Amino acid sequence: MPGSLVLMYHRIARLPLDPFALAVTPEHFAEHLEVLRKYSRPISLSEMARSLKDGKPLRRAVVVSFDDGYADNLYNAKPLLERYDVPGTVFVTTGHIGSEIEFMWDELERLLLRPGRLPETLKLQTNGSTHCWELGEAARYHEADCLSHAGWSTEKPHDPSPRHSLFRSLHSLLTPLSQSEQQRSLEQLRAWSRAEACARPTHRTMTAEEVRSLSEGGLVTIGSHTVTHTVLSALTSAEQREELEQSRVALEEILEKPVSAFAYPFGGKSDYTEETMRLLRETGYDCACSNFPGVVRARTDRYQLPRIGVKDCDGDELARLLRWLALG
Repeated sequence: MPGSLVLMYHRIARLPLDPFALAVTPEHFAEHLEVLRKYSRPISLSEMARSLKDGKPLRRAVVVSFDDGYADNLYNAKPLLERYDVPGTVFVTTGHIGSEIEFMWDELERLLLRPGRLPETLKLQTNGSTHCWELGEAARYHEADCLSHAGWSTEKPHDPSPRHSLFRSLHSLLTPLSQSEQQRSLEQLRAWSRAEACARPTHRTMTAEEVRSLSEGGLVTIGSHTVTHTVLSALTSAEQREELEQSRVALEEILEKPVSAFAYPFGGKSDYTEETMRLLRETGYDCACSNFPGVVRARTDRYQLPRIGVKDCDGDELARLLRWLALG
């Protein structure tokens, strides 16, 4: 029997470097929406949550969602959603609303994978431990090398240079850290690389006014993605509750309407717990999206909705994926 899907996007943009393959070009996104209109029944996340709550079957329904809250969701994604009349949900990390710094993974790309010269040795102190890396000849990184490595992502098993290996290592090291410790580490990296803290226009998140603009018209729903984009399973129950409540309250103050949808940062099954799901119910959320693949069926837990991460593919490839996964 055909099931339903939740698609997960992050960015609708053209990026010269995209080490986590987060971006889909506007041209490909338009093709994706055309495919959804042709082969499926696009619905809102709230409609899916209501159907699951009421035990009603879902057939050939597809939900479009976005994580993090990048500004291109407003300027590139929303006009296309409106053109094809496809609802969407954008999960916003409230601590980054109007931020003058980038997400950690974007800042690592800016500091490490752009052309230029860096010191040959990096020593980084985190949580009382000292970590050391040697860049060697990769301390000098030429424009031609950067261009030749532009298609690299962390999904590939091999790293084309010590800079890419350092990028991978630092992301793994910094991801589980607390927000304060993560920022201390990034400050050390900025000092080491002689770079300023900044948010590039191409990588910035939305302001509060832009979040309001995104929600205007009702086609796009805003959901919570915590305050700090942290691994919830690494926090105490009280810390998790604070992330869930404060992010929802911040969004409701901006939007002046209820916020009931949530997406787990990172979203793997080890990134949240049964306690997290209990807290979501207690703090007023109706559903939560994860980040592991799967088909939504009538008995799917609406606090563990599986999602299909969408890459920068053309419409034909997405159509094949949809048919293979769930839509028959």
